[in-house]
Amino acid sequence: SVLALNGKIREVGEKIFASNGKEVDFASALESCEEAGGTLAAPMNEEENKAILDIVKQYNRYAYLGIKEGEISGQFKYINGMPLNYTKWHQYEPNGKGTENCVEMYTDGSWNDKKCNLYRLTICEF
Repeated sequence: SVLALNGKIREVGEKIFASNGKEVDFASALESCEEAGGTLAAPMNEEENKAILDIVKQYNRYAYLGIKEGEISGQFKYINGMPLNYTKWHQYEPNGKGTENCVEMYTDGSWNDKKCNLYRLTICEF
């Protein structure tokens, strides 16, 4: 399999979250998830956010989420274009005002808008 998992898996309802432990930019992270038959992890509720956080904590690395800024500055959506039905922004975030189009998860489970060219942990959902 593309993802060497080593127990870095969390199941929540119908979803499985898994990481390959690699830190890459947003486009590469998304590509590797899609090649494996999934997409970038995007929490739709508190339970899913916690499952992703478990993996973030295991690696102690911030991770990109499958959420991007839309055409309207400050408005974020799932990468499939659906509106966010759950958010966990860190205090005073998002604050990039159109310059930070991607979203990362901190090691406390909160979110921050961030540039897409940084290296962050890849976490996929299946």
